[in-house]
Amino acid sequence: MEAKLIALGVETFKIALYLSLPVLLAGLIAGLAISIFQATTQINEMTLSFIPKIILVVVVMILTMPWMMNTMMDYTKKIINMIPEFLF
Repeated sequence: MEAKLIALGVETFKIALYLSLPVLLAGLIAGLAISIFQATTQINEMTLSFIPKIILVVVVMILTMPWMMNTMMDYTKKIINMIPEFLF
């Protein structure tokens, strides 16, 4: 029983990582590209770094939302089906 709980915890962390990875990568790549652009042009405008990142992160979230929802629904169904195993 303890092994199942530990495996469930590990799977929870993996799913959280998988779900956050596209958004985090989009923000990282956008931040890197904007930083390189700012360094080469010597433009140090603060809004130039935030606005494109926010827009890109929102677009990536909208595009990956069906996959995220399916992943979360499958995981939730799996956990709900495991409830009787942990009760008895």
